[in-house]
Amino acid sequence: MEAILAQGLKLTSLDIIVFIAFFAVVVGVSMFKSRREKTGEDYFLASRGLMWPLIGLSLIAANISTEHFVGMAGQGASEIGLAIASYEWVAAITLVVVALYFLPKFLRTGIFTIPEYLEYRYNNAARAVMAIITMFVYVLVTISTVVYSGALTLQTLFGDPENTRHLLYGIFVVASIAALYTVWGGLKAVAWADLFQGSALIIGGAIAMFWGFKAIGVRTFFEANHDKLHMFLPSNNKVIPWTALIIGIWIPNFYYWGLNQYISQRALAAKTLRQGQLGVIFAAALKLLIPFVIIFPAIMSAHLYYDEFAGKTDRSFIILLRNLIGPGFRSFIFAAIAGAVVSSLASMLNSASTIFTMDLYKRHINPIASERKLILTGRISTIIFVVVGSVIAYFLRLFPSGIFNFIQEFQGFLSPGVLGAFLLGFIIKRAPAVAGVAALLVNLIVYSVLLVFFSNYQFFENMHLTIYPLAFLNRMAISFGVVVLTVIIITIAKPLAEPKVLPVRKEFDMRPTPSVAWLGAIVIIITVALYIIFR
Repeated sequence: MEAILAQGLKLTSLDIIVFIAFFAVVVGVSMFKSRREKTGEDYFLASRGLMWPLIGLSLIAANISTEHFVGMAGQGASEIGLAIASYEWVAAITLVVVALYFLPKFLRTGIFTIPEYLEYRYNNAARAVMAIITMFVYVLVTISTVVYSGALTLQTLFGDPENTRHLLYGIFVVASIAALYTVWGGLKAVAWADLFQGSALIIGGAIAMFWGFKAIGVRTFFEANHDKLHMFLPSNNKVIPWTALIIGIWIPNFYYWGLNQYISQRALAAKTLRQGQLGVIFAAALKLLIPFVIIFPAIMSAHLYYDEFAGKTDRSFIILLRNLIGPGFRSFIFAAIAGAVVSSLASMLNSASTIFTMDLYKRHINPIASERKLILTGRISTIIFVVVGSVIAYFLRLFPSGIFNFIQEFQGFLSPGVLGAFLLGFIIKRAPAVAGVAALLVNLIVYSVLLVFFSNYQFFENMHLTIYPLAFLNRMAISFGVVVLTVIIITIAKPLAEPKVLPVRKEFDMRPTPSVAWLGAIVIIITVALYIIFR
């Protein structure tokens, strides 16, 4: 360890005290609050008792991880610049829609998982197909990328960025802590930890932005980086062309925030509809701040320390932290980033184990499993998932376009099909059961073809397979269009005789709150204003 530290960041006694104190509070409180989990509902849905501040901050903490501090920051430090913030600001609008339209439908039925809703709307086959695809994407993509990006952060701060053995050390540390944390307390432990870590992430990013402005000067920053502070890029941009803002970017956003288990699980655990909606709107407001506390510092890092990047912009935020922030503040930010890794990974592991346990194990393997057996199954599956994800994480360093693109690219196998199945199930009341399964499977086929023949990856170009390169967001839009057309054709050919009747959880408080609508409207107005300012 001394050798690693000698090559990386030199920690002072104050750094060590702040870091240890932060995690002592986070882990202590979360484990204390989750000490009495006895049923599947306790373990997987925090006893369905979460209040809006916890839901909002937990949504942000589950979302913001080193995927942002490494991947998104890396894109911000590159020529993409602030345009990558569309993922955050479009998310704010998306969350408002989720709060007002999606969430009431889910809470009314009392579902444990998002795939469970497909069984009620279509059939068990649709639920099983979504559960299986989701499991593969979680383990092979989302879990592995969070482990990798967290390990990369540790490697950059404490080790030799070129030594893959140090990356292995980081993978082991990140995966071990997160697995232990998740196995112990389930969603309630995760949510309480997120209360501290979500706040710390935003505060820590604000500190980094403050020191960046202090080093560069506010006026100098905006003048020198003017070319990177635009939200609209040319239509031929490979990452986020302006054309993707019309349809493409909305698909992963609506899937991620409305239909993604490890995000939606917090809202599904709301005590009432009011608490769930207010929590989601709160998260939407916080999303507006994220580009300022993550992307701005990354651009500042490129301004100050570009020569240290060695061509790898994924290290931009960490390099700024290592070079510019002093003891105490530096360790607080690092603790927040490290906590984000644990928080996001714990959320993904808990949700993956929830889907496996409730959608596959209980539904198809052991329908009469006891509550104790369900919790045990969730814990064992968590361990398996983190081991597989860690092995994959080691090889992600070879992905040429950065981990942010890796995550978004492979979400294409899931998000257009899932979004199509749900939205059309909401809107077209007589869409038959086969339409739900078709939406998921057709998307797999169409997106795979588009990836091979219409991506810009060197592997396919070397094999002379590429016909015309399209940004992955545009490929998602095409896949979604084919899914929609498929479901419409199937419905015209064989509509349901009567619309499906979904279950209703009668004891749940579904009273609407007028304030949710106008709070959501304020978020949307501010989002539009930001696009106008940084056009």
